[in-house]
Amino acid sequence: MKENRLGESGLYVSEIGLGCMSLGTEETKAAALLGEALDRGVTLLDTADLYDGGRNEELVGKAIRGRREKVVLATKVGNRRIPGQDGWTWDASKAYILSAVRDSLKRLGTDYIDLYQLHGGTLDDPIDDTIEAFEQLKREGVIRAYGISSIRPNVIREYVARSGIASVMNQYSIVDRRAEETVLPLLAEKGISVIARGPVASGALADGREPSKGVLDYELDELVALRGELGRLTSPARSLSQLAIRYSLGQPAVAAAIPGASSREQLLQNLAAAKVPPLSDAELEAIRGASKANRYALHR
Repeated sequence: MKENRLGESGLYVSEIGLGCMSLGTEETKAAALLGEALDRGVTLLDTADLYDGGRNEELVGKAIRGRREKVVLATKVGNRRIPGQDGWTWDASKAYILSAVRDSLKRLGTDYIDLYQLHGGTLDDPIDDTIEAFEQLKREGVIRAYGISSIRPNVIREYVARSGIASVMNQYSIVDRRAEETVLPLLAEKGISVIARGPVASGALADGREPSKGVLDYELDELVALRGELGRLTSPARSLSQLAIRYSLGQPAVAAAIPGASSREQLLQNLAAAKVPPLSDAELEAIRGASKANRYALHR
């Protein structure tokens, strides 16, 4: 598996990682998927304290015991659960981040986190205090690098200008190209890496699955037509989902794509994209021509 440097940090990540949100809560199944991913060269595992109320972090932590040094462990913070209440509230305060990281470390069974990410962010946050929390954790050796998981270009620009983020996790796929004209050029210029989530668009670009509804600003018939056009670029050696993953990796700023997987079949199909050659400029252009620039503006 090819590895790429994450921003200007010392972290090197597999170009295809694993988004762990889809693992489920059953330990045996999750352990098998995580073990297979690691055995096949995945080094980047992405989880969050929000997923399944912390259970996801626990499952990831158990799966990496005995092989921690081979894993780039990424998790997130900012969505605060209130005991005795459903749901969560947003909290990007320094105090909360410094407290929440301890709970994540305990669930993950480790004494450090490779990549700690703000799980969202708004312009109304105490951004300087948020940044100082991450910088303090980095100085203390609790985290090795930090980043932000966001689709809001104005928030991303603030962190680019004011912080030492190594990465931005951004929703990016053939059907969601919003970042191409907003944040990807900026991040490439500044040497900040993108971790592309949702490269197969929640299954909209997955193999062997007929979509039943539209996605983003694609109506169902438009999505079906797009899949047909993309089919012209597939082959026995390159499936639709692999084409989609390679598209996300075709941007210079993208260091890794993190498709999720809830079955071994999905996992293997996604990881096989590592053996598919990068798309040519002509192929990238053909995909852009078949898809469309998204009408929906990114949120503030």
